[in-house]
Amino acid sequence: MATTVNEAFSIFMRDYVNLDPCIVKAARSSRDNLLSNISEFSNKDDFFNLCEKFNVHFGSFSRKTKIRPLDDIDFMVGISADGATYSSSLGWDKVTIWGNGTNESQIDCTNSDGTLNSTLVLNRFKTMLSDVREYKQSDIKRSGSAVVLTLKSREWNFDIVPCFRTVVETDRKNYYLIPNGKGGWMKTEPTIEKDRITNVNTMHVGKVLDTIRLVKFWNRRGQMPTMASYVIETMILDYFEGRDETPNYIDERFRDVLKYIANNIWNDIYDSKGIEGNINTLTVKEKKKLQERSNTDYTRICDAIYAETQEKDMRKAINIWRNILGHDFPTYG
Repeated sequence: MATTVNEAFSIFMRDYVNLDPCIVKAARSSRDNLLSNISEFSNKDDFFNLCEKFNVHFGSFSRKTKIRPLDDIDFMVGISADGATYSSSLGWDKVTIWGNGTNESQIDCTNSDGTLNSTLVLNRFKTMLSDVREYKQSDIKRSGSAVVLTLKSREWNFDIVPCFRTVVETDRKNYYLIPNGKGGWMKTEPTIEKDRITNVNTMHVGKVLDTIRLVKFWNRRGQMPTMASYVIETMILDYFEGRDETPNYIDERFRDVLKYIANNIWNDIYDSKGIEGNINTLTVKEKKKLQERSNTDYTRICDAIYAETQEKDMRKAINIWRNILGHDFPTYG
């Protein structure tokens, strides 16, 4: 219960949106322990030579935009190329890697034409994890670009993504090559995303991260088609980058972001990495419903803010917010 909108938002964000700090601390410790175990694979004769300097923490947990519950933690494990070569002439998501022909694990994971099969690489990681005593009772499976490790004693999964680091290309950038889910490889560069969020959040004095989390909670409510988490983050960063100042209160920032979504959901949305191009893959029907919902809730938020600031009716304002964000939002009292 709360007697002011500010108090209600403080409770709501703490107890229902933001991750519990104790869980975050435990998750990071568990992740670091897993990485330590994986690093020991490099000492085995039947595994790839790993390169820890190419390990990357990525995903919303790393970017601090994850909301409850903490269901997955993503990281990339660097593999030494050891002379392997690659070509991306067919596109960013159809990269070909040719094994070096000397590393036993690379040889075992190559197709008949000498190209490195990312599915076989993932299977090799899966097998190695299955042999670690600490994870023998865990559920370990391959899914898309990752090996998914589900610990029996934890509420989260680990998505483990093997990767190679490219040379500097003609655009003067390095990229990571990760499995594309089809046996080939694709380019990514998650550090660009992480740096962008950090920079924009700093520019707006720490007001961006909690706004992203709140919009993610709203997006998940199930009363409309959902946008992918990465698309939401990208749109919100686009919004904040276009503004010199932003409101201090989260309810006002939320209001303005929903209006931005309503006005821009029909437009192309370009990924922060500058690799994938337009990531707005919503259908016409989905865009229409999202626009309608954004406009409806924008109007409701305006009503809530008017009730709070002009009518001084906190009960009315909080009840409107419960209509927007659901029964988890505190009641008045």
